[in-house]
Amino acid sequence: MFLIVSKYLLPKGFSGMAIFPFVILRRNEQKSDAVMVNHERIHIRQQMELLVVFFYLWYGVEFLCRWVQYRSKDKAYRNISFEREAYQNEKDPGYLKRRSFWSFWNYV
Repeated sequence: MFLIVSKYLLPKGFSGMAIFPFVILRRNEQKSDAVMVNHERIHIRQQMELLVVFFYLWYGVEFLCRWVQYRSKDKAYRNISFEREAYQNEKDPGYLKRRSFWSFWNYV
C-alpha cells in the first residue's frame, strides 16, 4: 500500500479513497489518522480479494441497488457491504490480521 496526498486526485466531498495499491488522502495531516488509514486499508484488502476489477463492479452495482432501496446517495453509500465492513472495523488496528477471506460477505 502506498499513501499519496493530493486534493486534486479525489472527487469533491471525498477525504480519502483506496485505489489498489494506493490510498489517496486529501490532506497531509490525515497520514497520522490511524482510523482513516485503517478504513482505506480494509478497502485495499477487499480489492485484492476481488481482483480489483470485480470489487469496482460489485461496488457500483451494489451502490445502485442501495440507492434505489434507500432513495438517498448517502444512505446507499453507507450501506454498501464494503463500506459497512470498513466503518464497523476501522477503529480496530488488529482487524486485518484476524480478518478472514471475503469477510465483507457478512455485511451484504
